Amino acid sequence: MPLKSVIEAVREAMLEEMRRDEKVFVMGEDVGLRGGVFLATQGFLEEFGQARALDTPLAEASIMGIALGAAFRGLRPIPEVEFADFVWPSVNQLIGEAARVCYGTNGALSVPMVVRIPYGGGIRGGLFHSQNVEAYFCHTPGLKVIAPATPYDAKGLLKSAIRDDNPVVFLEHKKTYRLVRGEVPEEEYLLPIGKADVKRAGDNVTVVSYGLMLHYCLEAAEVVAAEGIDVEVVDLRTLKPLDKETVVESVKKTAKLLIVHEDNLTGGVGAEVAALVADEAFEYLDGPITRLCGPDVPTMPFAQPLEDAYMPNTEKVAEALRKLAAY
Repeated sequence: MPLKSVIEAVREAMLEEMRRDEKVFVMGEDVGLRGGVFLATQGFLEEFGQARALDTPLAEASIMGIALGAAFRGLRPIPEVEFADFVWPSVNQLIGEAARVCYGTNGALSVPMVVRIPYGGGIRGGLFHSQNVEAYFCHTPGLKVIAPATPYDAKGLLKSAIRDDNPVVFLEHKKTYRLVRGEVPEEEYLLPIGKADVKRAGDNVTVVSYGLMLHYCLEAAEVVAAEGIDVEVVDLRTLKPLDKETVVESVKKTAKLLIVHEDNLTGGVGAEVAALVADEAFEYLDGPITRLCGPDVPTMPFAQPLEDAYMPNTEKVAEALRKLAAY
């Protein structure tokens, strides 16, 4: 299978779905003529024209509102929020409307919309180009939230999201765009939304993660393997709905759980995973449920030493694994 980057996988998924279904279109700031700030939609304007590669004004509330209306009319919009940090003006349309319409109309209206959001730090983006926003959307019934870590998962999950009749928040970690490469089949494939993936089997400790942090967890697992600690790495892939069964079964096997994410510690996805395991696998635990997350500061610092202090990394994950394995 050919090797692809995450951004190439994302682009291929959208291209294939737009060629398959004329109701699918992309919209957002710079997605047309420029091909997107990360070039995710490069060449789309030339192939599909302005009606399906729609450049918009710098107005996220209107982007989401127009996408919502298009979805009501049976189209399948893919609005792009240029950076996660800019999603806040669109929250009323996304959380207040899109998430609640199907329930509120007793199924008369659906919202087949995929909101692509580049997120995360580690690229010196500073205060307003590095935010992690997943917890806000995971709290909201009616939304599905996906955060892939690999090219294979990004393509297969994005294609499934585009075909889904519910609003999906599709989070793409910016640092993985060109840093992470992997095999992607040339033939068409879809991946199920709501299913985690065990990226590394192990018997001593379970580590649960997603996005960029997943790769640091895999690296850390190899580091501590040389010390006799056998780590199982679970990639959530979908944050909502959460694959409870895979997480619980892994913890029942290893009896120890480390949760790693870049987002702030308090109220994050890791808190939900911790509560799940406390509810359903408490009697199997041989150590405390442990979280390694971003600190509770308002946003990502710009200065390199401060950004490094904020971000979990391979060394920090390895140290947390050693401490937990020692129980």
